[in-house]
This record gives sequence, C-alpha cells and structure tokens, in this order.
Amino acid sequence: MTADGPAALVAGAAVPPPPRSNQLIREILRGSVVTTILAVVLAMLIGGILIAVTDPKVQAAAGYFFARPGDTFVALWTSIYGAYDAMFRGSIFNATAPTFEAAIRPLTNTLGFATPLIAAALGVALAFRVGLFNIGARGQMLIAAATAALVAFNLNLPMWIHIPVTLLAGIAGGAIWGGIVGLLKARTGAHEVILTIMLNYVAYYLVSWLVRTPGLLQKPGTNQPISAPTPETAQFPALFGEQFPRLDWGFVVVIIATIFVWWLIERSSLGFRMRAVGENPHAARAAGINVKRVYVYAMLFAGALAGLAGMNQIMGTVTSGFDGGIDAGIGFDAITVALLGRSSAWGTFAAGILFGALKSGSFTMQASEGIPVDIVLVVQSLIVLFIAAPPLVRTIFFLPKDEAERSARAKARLAKKAVAR
Repeated sequence: MTADGPAALVAGAAVPPPPRSNQLIREILRGSVVTTILAVVLAMLIGGILIAVTDPKVQAAAGYFFARPGDTFVALWTSIYGAYDAMFRGSIFNATAPTFEAAIRPLTNTLGFATPLIAAALGVALAFRVGLFNIGARGQMLIAAATAALVAFNLNLPMWIHIPVTLLAGIAGGAIWGGIVGLLKARTGAHEVILTIMLNYVAYYLVSWLVRTPGLLQKPGTNQPISAPTPETAQFPALFGEQFPRLDWGFVVVIIATIFVWWLIERSSLGFRMRAVGENPHAARAAGINVKRVYVYAMLFAGALAGLAGMNQIMGTVTSGFDGGIDAGIGFDAITVALLGRSSAWGTFAAGILFGALKSGSFTMQASEGIPVDIVLVVQSLIVLFIAAPPLVRTIFFLPKDEAERSARAKARLAKKAVAR
C-alpha cells in the first residue's frame, strides 16, 4: 500500500495526519534491502574491530607497532578471521567435522535457535504493521507456557492428540494475553507500550507464583520453583532424527505460521484493513474501517504468535520443566528481529535465521577463540541501531539520498536562504 493509500479511500475528505508513532514505524520499515544488508555488514565490521581491540595478542603486538608493524596487522587478521570463522563453523557448516552429519549439525542448531525467535518476531511484526508497538511478547510467551501446562501437562493422551492440544492451549493463552492489550487500547485509548510492559511483569510474577505453589504448576515432590517436565507425548519429535536434537517439528509449525502471516497481511481483506490502520488510523476510520476492532484483532494474532514461541520452548527446547525465565530473552530479541525483517513475514523469517546463526555461532566462537558471547549481543544492538537510522548508513556508504531526505534538505536550504535575506 502506498503512503496515501488509505487517504485515497476518502478522496477529498479532510483527515488528520497519522500519529507520530505510526510515522516512525513506517519510516523504519520502508528502508531498502540494500540499506538493510549494509547495516548488517557495518555491524559485523564494528564487531570485528571490537574483537580485535579486546584480543590480548593484538594488544601485545600493538605495543611494538612502530618497530614491527607487520606483527600487528597479522594479529588483527588472525583475531578477526578466527572469530568469524569459528562463528561460521558453529552456525552453518563445520568442514573439519569427521562426518557429514556432524558437519551440518551447526545449521540445524541455527534453525533450532531461530524457531522461537521467528514465531515471537512474527507477532511483533504483525503489530508493527498495524502501528502498534508490541513490547509484550515476553509476557505472552509466559502465559502461553502456563496455560499449556495447566491444560495439557496432566493429560494422558496419544502423541497425535497431545501435541495439538498442548499447542492450541498455549496459542490460546498467548492470544488472550495479547487480546487484553488490544481491548484496553480500543476501549480506553491506553498506550500499548505501557500496557504490554506492565503485563510482562504481571505474567512473570504470576508464572513464578504458579511454579512455586503445590497443586498448581510446581513439580510434585519438590519445593523448587519449577514445573513438571513436558510429557513425552507432548514434545515435538526431532525433524531429522536424534543426531540433530535441536531441530524438531516446531520449525515446520513456524514455517506454516509464516505463510499464514504473509497471507493474512498481504492477501486477506482483514490484512488490508490492518495495513490501512497502520498507515493512518484517522483516514482508515474515515473510510469506514472499525479501527478499534482492528486493534483487538491485531493483538490477538500477535499474542497467539508469541504463544507459539512459548510452545516451541516447552515442547522442544526446555522439556525438563520451566520457571519464570522460560522466555530466555526471546520476547525482547523478537523486537530486533522484526525490525531487521522490516515487519514482513518472510523478511522476519530470514532475520530470525540470521539471529539464530549469530546465537549458535557465538558459543563456538567463545569455546575455540575465547571471545565473549557479549560481542554478539553488541553486534545485534548495532544492527538495530543502523536499521533504525537508514540515513546514517547511506551517508557512511555514500549512497544516494531517498526522496524524503532530498525534500528535507531542499526545504532546509530554502529556509536558510529566506533567513539570509
């Protein structure tokens, strides 16, 4: 949809401009593919510099740089190349592995790490397309896990029934928790950022109470704040066998969810209304769209997708029992993934795989090169920084300015000339 798409529905009618939050989201999401790729490259370059300057060997060689500068450059290359080579071996393909299965296991680990990230990021991305900042994926994941545990963990069912029941219970729990935000925003006008942040705390303390209360979610026979293990019949089976334990059928479910989100946003009539509200809710309302209802629908879907991420955690990654930390930071990382993916379904899918690769490779990088995992977190943060500031990336790489930037500069020049006169 073009920027004036919703306004075209009510041609000639005077409507207020879109809220600033909608404009901000739209500007972030409309960056070009080239700018996105260059933002990732720039973040990796800066990450390489950080790796080099914190390497003791580079620091030692720099101490006698003017006597033997070649040693410093060799140390720099060895440090940066070794780090990213280890990351590649830990996330994509390990050419030194003795068997083919061991060589491609890093790729399956990447896909396994990416699976809950993609699901949660789809929920954040869908809300972004409607002009909503869904900061509550963490709480939605927690409530999904608790709901699934309360409903399905004590059932004795065959796997082909138990897995769908557990999955649907969790998705429903996440949808309800997200729907509360949509309903409150629609009825009271409360800001979704405040609502989702506060509901994150409510969800965390509620789940923490449930897992330390006997008779609710606490594991029988213990006084530790942890739930019972996920029943074997409710766990996702491994997708390609036990030699690839990280990759299970949850990845297939996430692919289906990605296709659904793409269809919903890009092809359905509800998706058209969502995009219209995301562009300008005032114009959408003037065109006859029930904006309040769209807000509720958007947060229901967003919560359901975050709930799917929680289900991937308890049905695949953490099956020995969970507590209030079951989200493992995925709810907040999902915001980064959605921004990198420009809030499109397949862009978010690709961004989730990239972040899964960064996470998977960081462990090998730390084990073989002694580089802290925190360096990867810095790279992720830099990616978000550059994604949110496309003019900065275009300036660094001497790319042509877009129409908005050229227009702004032209207006600034005219204003400067007017002041000079």
